[in-house]
Amino acid sequence: MKTEEALKIIGGSLSKPSKMPGFSIGLPAKECKTGSKLRKVKGSTCFDCYALKGCYVFKVVQDAQYRRLAAVSRPEWVQAMSHLINSKKPDVFRWHDSGDVQDLDHLNKIYEVCRLTPSKRHWLPTREAWIKDHVNRAPDNLIIRFSTPMIDQPATGTWPNTSTVVTSGATCPAPQQDGQCKDCRNCWNKEIKNISYGQH
Repeated sequence: MKTEEALKIIGGSLSKPSKMPGFSIGLPAKECKTGSKLRKVKGSTCFDCYALKGCYVFKVVQDAQYRRLAAVSRPEWVQAMSHLINSKKPDVFRWHDSGDVQDLDHLNKIYEVCRLTPSKRHWLPTREAWIKDHVNRAPDNLIIRFSTPMIDQPATGTWPNTSTVVTSGATCPAPQQDGQCKDCRNCWNKEIKNISYGQH
């Protein structure tokens, strides 16, 4: 598969968040299944969603995100995503700098992409609790972190890996590193059970 063809299949380019050492793919935050409910709950991590502010609200960005979402249902999507991820130099990939897993079919396709990109380390943050029933069959090169829904809520002990949002005592070093990961790869490290991010 040629890169030009793969880009057409996935509905546009991969995203490259300035904070991250690698690439990602953005879906519309408005279509988050759990997140769309949490956005109405004051004190939740989705109440002031970063992916509904700033550059994310531009029409060109929104249109691209909805194209990418629609593309997930295409039969060639797995091969196209695998080709694009394998063609990039960074050895890490983050799923969804905006948006979340839509359903089991979507999750299964992500698993298959990870299997087809064995030299890459994948990180999937999610607020979809149902995914816990499928974590045990995730590919070895994928870490799934369940994001606790409320600010300052302790990490749940029922998931192998989690992330939390806190008002103080964050373990993510990005705020002290010009807002960037730089050399840190803790989010991709299964030995790090919980990552806490400062509220922003």
